[in-house]
Amino acid sequence: MKHGTRLKKSYSISKESEQFIRRIRKARHIASDSEALDQILREAMAAQSRSAIDAAYRTYYDAVSATELEDEAAWGEFGESALEMAR
Repeated sequence: MKHGTRLKKSYSISKESEQFIRRIRKARHIASDSEALDQILREAMAAQSRSAIDAAYRTYYDAVSATELEDEAAWGEFGESALEMAR
């Protein structure tokens, strides 16, 4: 599976990193080391994005007062009951 424009780059990596890329390539039946590395990097970027979103949620909820949390919970319960009634 190819994503976007491909750029030819040259990097030096450790032997362990090269072995890891090859293991991933073989385990996932990927056609090339480059595509395996690209897949590993996409997964790392997605994990970083999820971590940033989780941190934003934590920051938000750490700043919210107990009263606001109670209000949000009440609205959530109201929404759930409305959905149950609609079924």
